[in-house]
Amino acid sequence: MRSREEAILANWLFYNGVEYRYEEPYKYRTADQDHRQYRPDFYYPGVDLYHEHFALDAQGEAPPKFAGYLDGVKWKRQLHSERSTALIETTSHQIRSGDVFEHLARELTRRGIELDPNPDREVPIGGQRPMEPAELIGLMRTFISHAKSNCLTISALRQRLDSIPQEDFKHRYRMFLNIAAPIIEAWDAALAAEGGIDFEDMLNLAASHLERGRYEAPYELIMADEFQDASRARARLCRALVKKPGRFFFAVGDDWQSINRFAGADVSVMTGFREWFGHGQILKLEQTFRCPQALCDASSRFVSKNDAQISKKVRSATPAVGPVLQAFQVDHREKLADAIDQFVERLSQGVMDGSIPPGRNGKVTVYVLGRYNADRQYVPGRKGRFARWVDVSFLTIHRSKGSEADYVILPEMLSAPRGRSFPNTRADDPVLALAMPAGDDYPLGEERRLFYVALTRARRSVVMFTARGQCSHFLRELEADGAVAITDTDGKAVREEGCPSCKQGVLMLRSGPYGKFRSCSNFPACSYKPIRLATSAP
Repeated sequence: MRSREEAILANWLFYNGVEYRYEEPYKYRTADQDHRQYRPDFYYPGVDLYHEHFALDAQGEAPPKFAGYLDGVKWKRQLHSERSTALIETTSHQIRSGDVFEHLARELTRRGIELDPNPDREVPIGGQRPMEPAELIGLMRTFISHAKSNCLTISALRQRLDSIPQEDFKHRYRMFLNIAAPIIEAWDAALAAEGGIDFEDMLNLAASHLERGRYEAPYELIMADEFQDASRARARLCRALVKKPGRFFFAVGDDWQSINRFAGADVSVMTGFREWFGHGQILKLEQTFRCPQALCDASSRFVSKNDAQISKKVRSATPAVGPVLQAFQVDHREKLADAIDQFVERLSQGVMDGSIPPGRNGKVTVYVLGRYNADRQYVPGRKGRFARWVDVSFLTIHRSKGSEADYVILPEMLSAPRGRSFPNTRADDPVLALAMPAGDDYPLGEERRLFYVALTRARRSVVMFTARGQCSHFLRELEADGAVAITDTDGKAVREEGCPSCKQGVLMLRSGPYGKFRSCSNFPACSYKPIRLATSAP
C-alpha cells in the first residue's frame, strides 16, 4: 500500500473477507497529455464499485503540503459522474476518528457485499500476520506495569487518550484501552480477593507510606545500581527514602545502554535526575579499560546523536589489535553461517601461527551476540577445530551487559521489511505511549542503545555480517560516518545503489521473461523498478 491509511483499510477489508483489487486501472481510458491512466485506490469486482480514499480533514481540506490535491479530487469525482461508474469515498478524518469502519461497512453492505469477519483467516504468503496472543499478553503486561509505575488510573488513561493529537490513529489506541481497562480491573480485583499486591503496587505503597510519614526509614545512605533501568515508581521510592535532611542518595547508571522497558524502565528518570531529586553532583566515569580508543570513538559518536542523553567523552588507554570494526557482506542470508565459520577459522589460524596475539589463557575469546535467541544458530557448529585457540560462546545482546570478549560477532546486521532485523523497527508498540511519560522520542532510541551495548563488549574488534540488499540501517550509518568499510568475505569493497523509493533496499539485477531488469531488493514490499536495461538486437 502507498500509505498507512490505505493499509488500515486493506486490513479491514481482508478481515471481513471482502474481495478487492488495489489500484486496478479504471475501465475507461483516461491517459492524455495532462493525466496518466487513472487507477482508483480500491475496486470491488463483485459489485463493480470503485473506492477512493482521500487525504481530507473534517472540513474537506487537504494537507497544506499537498499542492493541487483538491483539483485531483474534483477531477476524479467528475470522471465517475460522467462515466456513470459507482464510487464511494473515505477520508483521513474518518480514519482518525474511527468512523471509517462503520461508514465503509454501511456503504458496502448497501451495495450487496456481505461482510464475513474472521480473525483466523489465513494470511497470504508474504503478508504480515496479526499480533499473536502471546505477544498481546506481553504487551498488556508491559502496559499494566507502565500504568502502575506512573500511578495512572483508568480514568487518567482515558484522559491521555483524549489528549492524543487528532492526526494520530486514535481508533487503535481506543480499541486497545477498551481491552486493557477491564483486564486491569480484573487484575486488581483478583489481587484484592487474595489479599495480595503486585510488584508495582508494592513500590507505590511503600513510597506512599514514606511520603505520608507512616514509616520512617533508618537509612542514611541509599545506593542504586543500573539506574538507567529505574522506573518512575522505583525513583519515587528512592526519593521518598531520602526526603528528610541528612539523607543521601547515590545512583550509578549509563543512559547510553539499553534499558529494561518491559519492567517499566524510563530513561528520563536518569537523564532528568535533577528534576527528580533536586540538586546533586554528577560524576562522569569516562575512562574505560575495555575497548580501544577507535572503537570508543565510533560507538560514542553513534549513540550520542541522541542529544536527550547525557554527554560524555569516553577515553581509553587500551591498545588496538587490528581493525576495531569490520563488516562483511555475503550474497544471500543463507550464506551468513558459512562466512562466520570461515572468519572464526581464520582467527584460529592466526592465533596458531602467531599473526594474532592470544588473549587470556593462550586463547582469544569470541562472543556471537544475537539480537534474537534464534541467532544462536551462528555459533560455529564444529567448535572442536578451534577449541585450542578460540573460545566461542553465544549471548543475546540484552544479556551481554557487563560481559566482554576479545572479538564480538554480530551475525545478522540486516534490515528486512518482514522477519528478524537489527534494528527491530517494532521494538515498542505505540499504544504504550498511553501509559508512559513523555521521554526519549529519538527514532529507534532503544535499539540504538542496544547496538551501543553490542559494540562496547569487544576488547579488540566488532565483526559484523550482512547480506546483499538487506544491509542494516545501523551498519549503513557507521559506513557513512567513515567508521567501517563494507567488503565481501575476500576483502573487496562492496558497491551498491540504494533504492530511491523505499530508502532501505538496493537495486539488484534480475532476469525476467523480457530480459534483464533492475528492481529493489525489498520486492515485493517495494515494487520500484528503474528504466529497463537495453538488450542487444538478435
